[in-house]
Amino acid sequence: MPQQVRGVIARSKGAPVEIVPITIPDPGANEVVVAIAACGVCHTDLTYRDGGINDEYPFLLGHEASGIVESVGPGVTHVEVGDFVVLNWRAVCGQCRACKRGRPQYCFDTFNAEQKMTLEDGTELTPALGIGAFADKTLVHEGQCTKVDASADPAVVGLLGCGVMAGMGAAMNTGNVGRGDSVAVIGCGGVGDAAIMGSRLAGANTIIAIDRDPRKLEWATELGATHTINATEVDDVVEAVQELTGGFGADVVVDAVGRPETWKQAFYARDLAGTVVLVGVPTPDMKLEMPLVDFFSRGGASSRRGTAIACPSVTSPFWSTCTSRGVCRSRSSSVSASSSTRSRRPSRRCTAARSFVRWWSCDIACRSRRHLGHVQPRRRNLGRRQQHLADR
Repeated sequence: MPQQVRGVIARSKGAPVEIVPITIPDPGANEVVVAIAACGVCHTDLTYRDGGINDEYPFLLGHEASGIVESVGPGVTHVEVGDFVVLNWRAVCGQCRACKRGRPQYCFDTFNAEQKMTLEDGTELTPALGIGAFADKTLVHEGQCTKVDASADPAVVGLLGCGVMAGMGAAMNTGNVGRGDSVAVIGCGGVGDAAIMGSRLAGANTIIAIDRDPRKLEWATELGATHTINATEVDDVVEAVQELTGGFGADVVVDAVGRPETWKQAFYARDLAGTVVLVGVPTPDMKLEMPLVDFFSRGGASSRRGTAIACPSVTSPFWSTCTSRGVCRSRSSSVSASSSTRSRRPSRRCTAARSFVRWWSCDIACRSRRHLGHVQPRRRNLGRRQQHLADR
């Protein structure tokens, strides 16, 4: 029978959120009901409330979650009742043009539950990112559930479903950060910190954290940043980044804020032919005005979104294990904006992290492609970081 639970909804643009009874239908074919154990508060939920994603109100907010599989519908084979899972909003289809080319992390036709959760009066809810986890329970497609170690902290592994995948993917996948690169990250919230950790795991030599909050800069240093810039204490962020990179700018700049001002800073703070990655979510009313000749003359690449580091069904269990063992949290000594790049012997944590990156680079593609029935890409199609590690 359908069941009633509590959920947090946004009825209209900018309206205060409400905790109300919602109805969860029995799971249909390939659907799963998950009892939520923990859910992170992501800025994207605020963007949903404020109409920055679409206007399909009312929204059932929340998407960065973990929980226990309570019931499953017909045809479910991916998970079982009682499994501890991370919820991910990218459930690969295996059939779209991205999946058929062996790039499931860019799946263009991801699965969501077919049935709708509703309010008491029958009004259909739009779950944020197809999940809607600000609730006691939620209904999702089985492909949105990734089983992880049951001993992991629910509040920690829930972050793997969005912030960690987006930030690490922005650095390691989209930005293609490699050994010895310099990286700058603008905005040191959850996604920005994940980009910092991903850059460190990928072997970046200089990692610059940029924010306005001293607390966030301190946390960024603990998570792998080698330098910090407090944007309120410098006249020009771009010049500050250039000073820390020999006057050239960073090889990769990640904008984890998503505003025109920060994107311009990211664009000009990169080296010639460098890469700028936009992972912060802008709103529809934001406009960008820049001289087109600057795009031409500076070269390089501009990319949006990290989406996911790879197929979540393969990577989430490993990130969960790395987190529980402390691999993804490496502390470093406090470094000011004027400090030089550190040189140090790799710690046991760093060695384990690099081993994981090597495994991920060489194994993730073959495992996901084998799962989807695809052939291996030719060696020359590997990115520079994967090629470097494969040559070792």
